[in-house]
Amino acid sequence: MKYRLLLAAGLFLVPASLTLGVTSVMTRHRSGSDFLKGEAKNILIDSAGTLRLARQSRPVEVGELLNGAWSIHTLLADASGAIYLGTGPAAKVIRLADGKSEQVYPVLPSDVMAPKEPAGNEHVFALARDVAGRLLVAVSGKAGRLVRLGVEPETVFQDERVQYIFAMALDAENNIYLATGPNGLLIRLDAFAQNPQVLFDAKDHSLLSLAVRDGIVYAGGDQRGLVYRIDPQTGRATVLYDSDQDEIPSLFVDEQGNIYAAATTAGAAMLQLQTQTPALKKTPGRPDTETGSGSAALAEQVTPPSSSEKTEKKDEAAPAQQAPPPPPARAAGHIYKINPEGFVTDVFSEMAVLYSLTQSEGKLWLGTGSKGQLFTVDPLTEEAAVLYEDKTSSQVTAVCHVNGAAYVGLSNPARLVRIGAELAPQGTFESAFLDAGQPARWGKLQIEADIPPASKVLMSCRSGNVNDPNDQTFSPWSPEVELTEAAVLSCPPARFCQYKLTLTASPDGKTPVVREVAAANVVPNLAPRIAAVKAERSRDKKKLYAFDISFAAGDENKDALEYRVEFRKVGNKVWIPLADELEQPRYEWDSRTVEDGRYEARVTASDRKSNTPETTLTGSRISDPFVIDNTAPEVTQSDIAILARGAGGYDALVKLTVQDALSVLGSVQYTVDSNEKWQTALPDDLVYDTLTETFSIRIEKLKPGPHVIAVVVGDDAENTRYKSWEVNVP
Repeated sequence: MKYRLLLAAGLFLVPASLTLGVTSVMTRHRSGSDFLKGEAKNILIDSAGTLRLARQSRPVEVGELLNGAWSIHTLLADASGAIYLGTGPAAKVIRLADGKSEQVYPVLPSDVMAPKEPAGNEHVFALARDVAGRLLVAVSGKAGRLVRLGVEPETVFQDERVQYIFAMALDAENNIYLATGPNGLLIRLDAFAQNPQVLFDAKDHSLLSLAVRDGIVYAGGDQRGLVYRIDPQTGRATVLYDSDQDEIPSLFVDEQGNIYAAATTAGAAMLQLQTQTPALKKTPGRPDTETGSGSAALAEQVTPPSSSEKTEKKDEAAPAQQAPPPPPARAAGHIYKINPEGFVTDVFSEMAVLYSLTQSEGKLWLGTGSKGQLFTVDPLTEEAAVLYEDKTSSQVTAVCHVNGAAYVGLSNPARLVRIGAELAPQGTFESAFLDAGQPARWGKLQIEADIPPASKVLMSCRSGNVNDPNDQTFSPWSPEVELTEAAVLSCPPARFCQYKLTLTASPDGKTPVVREVAAANVVPNLAPRIAAVKAERSRDKKKLYAFDISFAAGDENKDALEYRVEFRKVGNKVWIPLADELEQPRYEWDSRTVEDGRYEARVTASDRKSNTPETTLTGSRISDPFVIDNTAPEVTQSDIAILARGAGGYDALVKLTVQDALSVLGSVQYTVDSNEKWQTALPDDLVYDTLTETFSIRIEKLKPGPHVIAVVVGDDAENTRYKSWEVNVP
């Protein structure tokens, strides 16, 4: 009988010394993307966000036979359970049976001392057995050829138009179909590998994949991501589906006639280096598998797609009817399910390049790169899982199923792994770092899980202040504790924490299932920080005496802040309160309430609202000195002389000294007899740049009689003063 260990709200206990004045943060891992950021060994991670024991896996040794190969391109199992490996670039075929391995192609010379021909850059992308049970080897390279292994190897097909044979399939009559490149030819041979016939000439450079069902051939191309349907009886070819990817590397048809197409774009996988797209992203909800899909009704609404592509090379037949396409692809790899009515469903997508696609026990098995991951996908529920991830090789390029087990061919480097039907007795999961952002005290960890009797889940943890799991300053793993309730994370206070779960199966082979992991940390209260304080005269022309005191503040604990503003004259010791309990980072000050002078403003932020008096902290910052000047400049000296111009005319020469106590002078203007047209005067040195300036203003052609000369002087603070003089011209 199972029991469930539940996450309980409020069970994250905080030490008494930190009961107030701290921020408690809970981190939850409960999705496939959360768990995939960690490291799993013998643990299966699925899109539903669960951890469970995976099937047992082990490498299969083939001695030195894989020397010189960087890829296992294809795998084939015969009726006896023997496994054949097709490799490259040495174009070897290796047979594995009863724990022994041997090279069956190229045939090794009987005399071990005889010179061996160099294999060259050739690959075996496809293997099959003919009507007599003989092995058919599709060799690709400088010249593509089909080799039949009988008493002696025999080349049964070769064509100058064919350089690569990417896929091979047989129909019910044992006719042999070859998907080739670089001319996009689908070639049919009879059961005895005779009478070659070009069945279809595609626009694509190459045909990459084949599947045969009920006398119909399905092929996948390499340039436009097309899935073709070819009727060998009539030679008619139609486009069954146009995907958003470039290539269709693998196809198969299930017992119900559903076609599964692996579509991929190798270039798009480079986005893995630039994107945060999570793996195993699960669409909310799940498909309703208890009712019909409604495909029959939908089939009545489909319309044939239009195509503007034209070519002089060949004219393909009109595309078959298909449902409206799914939204544009946002990943490098997709699996499309095309039902017998032509309706298309995207059952899987991942930012990975797809290589192989098989089916076993009702699930799709999908080999990908460049992380060496093997996925399983349930086409009914659309749930996906990372069944296996290889830490040595980069790509899963081939899979075959034998007696409940699976053999997995890997590339870069070439390796063979067996995944058994039984579960691993134990597996471990190491989480990604939990980041508190600051050195923190770690609380308790809890899980939501189904734990069958006699199975168990153990937890240990460690911590450090460097974002590097291999850093020597990280604490050692704590002793393992069994999770039957919330368990303390027994690691030193630090910014980063990492937990490790060890799942152990029950004696009858049942696995714990972990659905969620939650961990808490508390960061001691940190003082608020005022990042900047600025005091400047208001830009509102209607508020000439107003000063805007603005500031920027933050709090690492995300506490609510309030502010106090104070001021003092430069040189004074005592701060004078100006405003308190402000909630906005701005204050407008009427500077007429103080005398002119140089001042400073201090802003203090407090986290009182989020803390107790014992834990409240503050942070302050002082502005740069600023000038309050509400007094206009003074005309400290003046002298006016009337000068004769000759012919009875007169000028006036006005000499002034203007001074301001605090601000640089900004302007001097003059007018005669209240004329509205004021004239601008420049200082004698031609630049307004000091607190004191002298002016020599010559007013020409004054008429005889009395006159009034007026000036207005101003400073940079826009304080102004008027002064006038009466003069009499003879």
